[in-house]
Formats: sequence, structure tokens, C-alpha cells
Amino acid sequence: MGSSEFSSNITFLPTRHPKRSRNRKRSKRRPIHCPIHGCYLDSVSQKHGLYADQIVQLRSRGYTHKKASLVLGDRPTVSLTGEWLEEFWCPECQSKQWYYVSKEANIYIVTPAPRSLWKTATGVIDPKGNPSVSQYTKTNASQHRLKSSRFNF
Repeated sequence: MGSSEFSSNITFLPTRHPKRSRNRKRSKRRPIHCPIHGCYLDSVSQKHGLYADQIVQLRSRGYTHKKASLVLGDRPTVSLTGEWLEEFWCPECQSKQWYYVSKEANIYIVTPAPRSLWKTATGVIDPKGNPSVSQYTKTNASQHRLKSSRFNF
């Protein structure tokens, strides 16, 4: 039993840690691409979540009739996770557009926002305007806005 048998079983660990990326805590860019051009889309608004208030809306998302009626029986609305409306800027066509975004397993599916989804989104104003407001009121409001923006010297 010499010291040679004992010393062959010893392994030395490195004293320094391997070099790590300095920006490891910085979040990565969301892989959301333009459905027309395929380029990255830049967000220009916050996410506006969607909710369901009818059994038909939950059935179209994979719920059974029984489960959908039980969920909506407890509360008047149900928040839908992984679905929202968001406005994006496309650098190719140089324009902004609202999209319906759904996220499934870190994959973003982007489609132009249909008019029917605006009724079930939280915190958004319909870009076409309130349909219950008359054309006369809209015209007068825009004229008032123009008058108030001018300087009277």
C-alpha cells in the first residue's frame, strides 16, 4: 500500500467556473413573424387579453359542452390564456396592424385580428369606432378637435 495507489484516484477540479454569457438574464426577442413577409414584427402596443362569455366560444377552443357549461356556470366570463390582441409594426410594408396572437408550446401563431374578437378583448377600443355613435357626432367631435388645436393669437 504505497502512496501511488492512493494518488491515482484523486482528480483535480478546476478552480475557475467556465465563462458564462454576460447577458444570460436578458430576455430573448419573441419569435413573432409577419404572416405576409416573414420578417420579425415589432410590438407597438400592450397585449390585450381575450375572454369567453358563451359556451360556443369555449367549445371552439376544445372544451366539451359539459365542461364549458360548468366553467361558465360559476362566473360570467372566463379569461383565455395564451390568446390576445396586439398591434405590430412590419418593417417590410412600413405599417401597423392589429393581430390575433395565440401561443402554444412557445410557438406564436399570428393572424390578422377579425372584427368578432374586438368584442371579447379587455381594455381595447375598436379601431373602427363605436358603432352606436352617429356620424353627426363623429363629425362634430373631429371639428372640435381641430378648432381646439389651433392657436388663437
